[in-house]
Amino acid sequence: MTRPLRYVLVAALLGAAAASGAADMKAGEAKAKEVCQACHGLDGNSSTPDYPKLGGQHPDYLGKALRDYKSGARKNAIMAGFAGTLSPRDIGNLAAYYAAQPPVVVVKH
Repeated sequence: MTRPLRYVLVAALLGAAAASGAADMKAGEAKAKEVCQACHGLDGNSSTPDYPKLGGQHPDYLGKALRDYKSGARKNAIMAGFAGTLSPRDIGNLAAYYAAQPPVVVVKH
């Protein structure tokens, strides 16, 4: 096998692996309805100022926050309980779903 052909095959395999790890937006929405909607709203823009707005937030930030709540690196008893039930796949799906929602900016007076 020639060297250029090897590079093409490796690139194709890496691309397929990356695509298989892509977030499932429908699963993210379903999990949001099941776990997150009561506090954060289905679109991540809670009307209650006590709960952070998640809509439009960076997916890396959302994923890290959920992993940190799950591990205990970030402290919040309520979020630890919810995040503790999430699989790594759930976290990726939720992060992608909420990141894709439109952000709503609110100014507190």
